[in-house]
Amino acid sequence: MRRSRYIGLAKTGLQQICIATAMNVSRIVNWIDGRPRAKTRVTRFASLAPAA
Repeated sequence: MRRSRYIGLAKTGLQQICIATAMNVSRIVNWIDGRPRAKTRVTRFASLAPAA
């Protein structure tokens, strides 16, 4: 996702829009199905906070 397949600003921008749209559609489908989001890592700074 970080590298473009295309050369040129117009094609690269279109690729980024398509990727963002696909990611958002996937998130919406998972939300509708009731699937929980994946657990992400906790930063070192956040791990210093006391558990509530």
